[in-house]
Amino acid sequence: MTIKIEENKSNVQRLFGTNGVRGIYGRELTFPLVMDLTYSLATYFKTGPIVLGYDGRKSSPLLSNIVSAVLNAGGLDVIMAGQIPTPCLQYAAKTKKCGGGIMITASHNPPEYNGIKPCASDGVEISREDELEVEEIYYSRKFSKTDQTNKTIADQNIINEYMDKVLSLIDVEKIQSRSFKVVMDLGNGVQTLVAPYLLKKLGCQVFTLNSNVDGDFPGRGPEPTVDNLTSLSNMVRDLNADFGVAYDGDGDRSLFCDEKGNVHPGDKTAAVLIKYLINGKLHGSEIICPVNTTLNVQLVADEGNSKVVYTKVGSVEVSREMVKRNAPIGLEENGGFMYGKLNQVRDGAMTTALVLDMLTSFSSTDNNTANSFSEIIASLKKLAQFKTKFKCPSKEAANKIVTKCLEHGSPKKIDKLDGAKIWIDDESWIMIRPSGTEPLVRMYGESTSRTLLDSKVREYTRIIESVLIK
Repeated sequence: MTIKIEENKSNVQRLFGTNGVRGIYGRELTFPLVMDLTYSLATYFKTGPIVLGYDGRKSSPLLSNIVSAVLNAGGLDVIMAGQIPTPCLQYAAKTKKCGGGIMITASHNPPEYNGIKPCASDGVEISREDELEVEEIYYSRKFSKTDQTNKTIADQNIINEYMDKVLSLIDVEKIQSRSFKVVMDLGNGVQTLVAPYLLKKLGCQVFTLNSNVDGDFPGRGPEPTVDNLTSLSNMVRDLNADFGVAYDGDGDRSLFCDEKGNVHPGDKTAAVLIKYLINGKLHGSEIICPVNTTLNVQLVADEGNSKVVYTKVGSVEVSREMVKRNAPIGLEENGGFMYGKLNQVRDGAMTTALVLDMLTSFSSTDNNTANSFSEIIASLKKLAQFKTKFKCPSKEAANKIVTKCLEHGSPKKIDKLDGAKIWIDDESWIMIRPSGTEPLVRMYGESTSRTLLDSKVREYTRIIESVLIK
């Protein structure tokens, strides 16, 4: 179950997790819950229109029809975007003077899940405080309804408008002149509808994997990870491509593979993008990222005289801090890169366009040939990284795990912003935190020494397992 179980001040269950309200369709995400939640959102938004879109899950079209009808009954007009990547839906909410937007998606969760993800009129997910306001309306059932007839109107031009804006933010002619060869693992998700067409407009030779939208995600599942992109890696090498990219189910995250077939964690690619941006068009800009981000981001920022601001884990925290500080750069380690010049949200297609822009801008030392993706990545400090997850039966068990890890050993310092980030030395850390979307505890780690990192991972794994086996 992914509907977050957490008691608030009113002693009721939280509906919102890390990203929207999610659950197994028909079990936790029931029609009564969807209807009441949508009435609550209509009451919260107050004014329309609300732009509505959905991903490729089997249950998404039906849920979108329900949400549309309830929004109309709640007194709001609806712009129906149809099947669309989340970043496109969010861009439409921002640019079409909407009261807000709603995306029907469970992002990277398994096929049996679905969810409702609202964004505000600025195209960014609603804040944590606003989530609580929606929940208060939900539980009090003080819904706004109307006797007037409101309407739902389809808009089939949102994707084209979005792509036009992306193209305006990069050097199109310079990219076209390079005729990049790119392999795309679309993961049977809705980025199939945008990213390949965007790259063809940029003069790229595009080769695709898992390129049909299928809510069962038969290819490699809805979440791209460093470990499940072997087919992408092999195809990049076989075709002698410049790089490969993979997307999640709703298209807001992207992982990249260099020309040698090496798949890189999201924050590693983000670090080289940041290096490119703050040494050029965004010189000196602030960078917003969660506390579990690679140390390389801080090192790159220091070189470019930029400030890094850390948040709790979750795109809502990062995006809202970007809005608050008017910061143009944000990221998550899971492949979510945020480019504020378009919108302060995760965006897989925009990130791919920026990678192409970056590849045209870096040159080798002889100034005649362009750097490859792997050469640009090699400019970063070499750090060993680790990431895993443990199934956890309850919030109480998760909190106990965090407490035991905080009490263990004699670390150099501890950061309690989100869970426990335990610094072993200046360049080595282990982080343990409960997931906000699934019944899991996640562990992250990084060090300049693989031997030290492996040792600390084993050490803290034993602590976690000692709690879980009781």
